Amino acid sequence: MINEPLNDSERIDDLLTHDLRIIQSEEVFSFSMDAVLLARFAGIPKRGKILDLCTGNGVVPLLLTTRTQAQIEGIEIQPRLADMARRSVALNGLENVITIREGDLRQLVEVTGHGVYDAITVNPPYMPLNGSDLKVNIHEAIARHELYCTLEEVIQACTRLIRTGGKVTMVHRPQRLGEIISLMREYRLEPKRIRFVHPRPQAEANIVLIEALRDGKPDVRLLPPLIAYEGEGRNQYTPEMLEIYTGQKEE
Repeated sequence: MINEPLNDSERIDDLLTHDLRIIQSEEVFSFSMDAVLLARFAGIPKRGKILDLCTGNGVVPLLLTTRTQAQIEGIEIQPRLADMARRSVALNGLENVITIREGDLRQLVEVTGHGVYDAITVNPPYMPLNGSDLKVNIHEAIARHELYCTLEEVIQACTRLIRTGGKVTMVHRPQRLGEIISLMREYRLEPKRIRFVHPRPQAEANIVLIEALRDGKPDVRLLPPLIAYEGEGRNQYTPEMLEIYTGQKEE
């Protein structure tokens, strides 16, 4: 159970799978479809050690517990979000499975050492600092823009932390896929699986999922596209997307 009461702006939301719940607030960046897709797409071991970078309020570690018996860690640089993540872990009684760290992912290797994780997931900030207007809300600005870490720094951290043969899975925007692949290969992460997500069949992809293998051989698979919504609106998920959200426990 939660050891401390909810803050004034906080609420408890259902995650639609395995009776999991999460603490969220309108004042900070809430999780989105991207995080759910990442947690379901990632190749993770049944046991071992998993790390979620840029964990936010801890949604990806929570969802990963439905797929594995591994120990899961999350790291988040924003104190408020890290605190919410810890309380969400406690809310679900998962303190013996998930550990949330507050800190800078660029410095984590100094604490853990090199190559200690079997799998890494990451939903990094999507937007480089190129003069575009930042969100007024500082929590959203940090989550969306590369204020505290660049794409290259994220990928470099993954390489340092993942073991040889371990998998790194990222969700990002298709516009930066070329840059992602180039940087992954520069830092010895070989892309192995890529899947594009489209809001509707006739629309361009707006999300890309990419999984890479540390020191793997070149051999990438382009998976069938995932369509998010039926019809023209965004009110009804396709059957596959609905299954992703509700989830099925893997034995």
